[in-house]
Amino acid sequence: METPQKDSSALTTLGRILLSFLVSIATFWGLWQVFLFLRDSDAPQLVIILVAILWGVGGVALLFVVLNWFVEQLPGEWGRKLQPFVFIGPAVAIMAWYLIIPVFRTLILSFKGPLGQEWIGTGWAIFNNYKFAFTDRIMLETFRNNLLWMVFGTALSVSFGLLVAVLADRSKFEPIYKAIIFMPMAISFVGAGVIWKFVYTYRGVGVGIQEIGLLNAIVIALGWESQPWLSLPPWNNFFLIIIMVWLQTGFAMVIISSAIKGIPDELLESARIDGATEVQAFFGITVPYIKGTLLTVTTTIVIFSLKLFDIVRVMTGGNNGTNVIANEFYLQRFTYGNTGRASAIAIILLIAVVPVIVYNLREFNKDRRAF
Repeated sequence: METPQKDSSALTTLGRILLSFLVSIATFWGLWQVFLFLRDSDAPQLVIILVAILWGVGGVALLFVVLNWFVEQLPGEWGRKLQPFVFIGPAVAIMAWYLIIPVFRTLILSFKGPLGQEWIGTGWAIFNNYKFAFTDRIMLETFRNNLLWMVFGTALSVSFGLLVAVLADRSKFEPIYKAIIFMPMAISFVGAGVIWKFVYTYRGVGVGIQEIGLLNAIVIALGWESQPWLSLPPWNNFFLIIIMVWLQTGFAMVIISSAIKGIPDELLESARIDGATEVQAFFGITVPYIKGTLLTVTTTIVIFSLKLFDIVRVMTGGNNGTNVIANEFYLQRFTYGNTGRASAIAIILLIAVVPVIVYNLREFNKDRRAF
């Protein structure tokens, strides 16, 4: 038979749990009301900015404090099990709201018609959007182009990044060289497209026409004829890939350089004492030692090449055989208004990226277990 003291203790615990639960609900309600105020208020902009700062920083802190307090009121075992979720819960909820749910919505839309309201068909006809994606001539062209970007763009970016990292590592002007190579990373992809559009500009042949594109100016100075560089398939794809290499070499260089600096000097000195040349030391020690970093940089740039959009959109709009998957998605959704086909293309792009991400995570976990 339970004593009155135990009953009182149980009631006190239950009361604390109920109180903390009510406080948690009140906190959520208060944060939601502030969100509605920020969304619908006609208050002065300065007031809205101040409230947004206080709500964004203080509101998140208050939310964590209240939820942690609520969990601490639970009986011992429950509290210990639920406390980690207090801190990862909001991040998981945000990821679900902005990533997981949209993926499922897009998957459903990929089986619907142009307006995204009715199913595109019954039976095997429900896959017509995917059939279009894998049989349409323009879509096949986009797959080919993305493959070019993935192979040549990634290989050149990683190769040049590795080369610059190795050469600059032995120079007393290393910071200057690296700053110059890394500088394009500070430019947006749209900005880079605009810059290189002036490089490739072609004004045509005619009386009084003067070329203003840098590349054509050089070509004319050498005694050759100017060319419409962005209208020469399939070579125009390689001219666009040069822009990606220009942008991504700095990224690859910085990551690889940090890995090279982690190689023990004793290893390289021992190789030289044993008679190894610089080339042999590079391929026998440097490359194997930084293999994990090279894989990480490569997979990161591969993902970028698969999702590439800005450069093609700014430079050619996907015309003259330069279209890529992301640009075709944009055209199908916002130019042609075909929600179903656009969603199918988005799902295909997601499926193409996922194996690379999974491989990258596996390699990362493998390296972490090694330490």
